[in-house]
Amino acid sequence: MQQGIWTIILLIISNVFMTFAWYGQLKLSEMHISTDWPLILIILASWGIAFFEYIFMIPANRMGSVINGGPFNLMQLKVIQEVISLTVFTIIVSLVFKGEPIHWNHIVALFCMVAAVFFVFLK
Repeated sequence: MQQGIWTIILLIISNVFMTFAWYGQLKLSEMHISTDWPLILIILASWGIAFFEYIFMIPANRMGSVINGGPFNLMQLKVIQEVISLTVFTIIVSLVFKGEPIHWNHIVALFCMVAAVFFVFLK
């Protein structure tokens, strides 16, 4: 049980870094901070942030996988990660990108992903 909880915590942290690595550069552009940066610099900055994503993602997958004695099979790990990714993304977009509205269909899609977690755990 404890391995499962630590896996989820590490996946959450990893996905915070992933969201900022992938979409943070858009916020910097919106704030007119990186508008003159060459694309290669933006890519390298994003890779620098993504490095920390991997620092948390790799141990989460190793710890959580049944291959290494964890509680989740690969399909369960992937579906959990996707739900965490969309949840973290939605929260960050709501807080950081205030101009991006969240509509009812986005919420329904998120609930469908949560339903996917339910179904992937059915025996």
